[in-house]
Amino acid sequence: MPNYRRYRVPGTCYFFTVNLLERKQTTLLTHIDLLRRAIRLTKMQWPFSVDAWVILPDHMHWMWTLPHGDNDVSIRWRLIKSRFSRQLPRREYRSQVRTDRGERGIWQRRFWEHVIRDEADYAAHMHYIHINPLKHGYVTRVRDWPHSSFHHWVQRGVYPENWAGDGDLEIITGERESRPAQ
Repeated sequence: MPNYRRYRVPGTCYFFTVNLLERKQTTLLTHIDLLRRAIRLTKMQWPFSVDAWVILPDHMHWMWTLPHGDNDVSIRWRLIKSRFSRQLPRREYRSQVRTDRGERGIWQRRFWEHVIRDEADYAAHMHYIHINPLKHGYVTRVRDWPHSSFHHWVQRGVYPENWAGDGDLEIITGERESRPAQ
């Protein structure tokens, strides 16, 4: 098994992007309760605190803080992915390689991670997570996307409810808008 080089920092905050294998699927939203269950069970066995999250139809972004002295993000993602996959009916296409390895065809094999460096990096990734449904054109106001920690942070007074409502994505995130021009 490959040993991927990951920058591991015990007890720190990480940003993640995790994708479905088939990027046009809506499996994460269709089965969001199963995903929540897989996350809850994993958190009980391998604790972490969730700083921010957003779940989109085919991918999700998370920010986690691990317990002091712990840096094993890979086992947590492996458990979440496998617990979620085992609950789904076996209807997905699987390549011969995946079939030979006994793998499902639900997830991309790996995940993207980034160690949060400082408060500015934390804020930038928090914004990126919460703006994502708007960036992908699922909503015209961030507050209209229900599958996000944005609502939690509004209640805590971190974001105003109308944050990035009809805002300029380039100003908020430093990215150009990816939605098609009207």
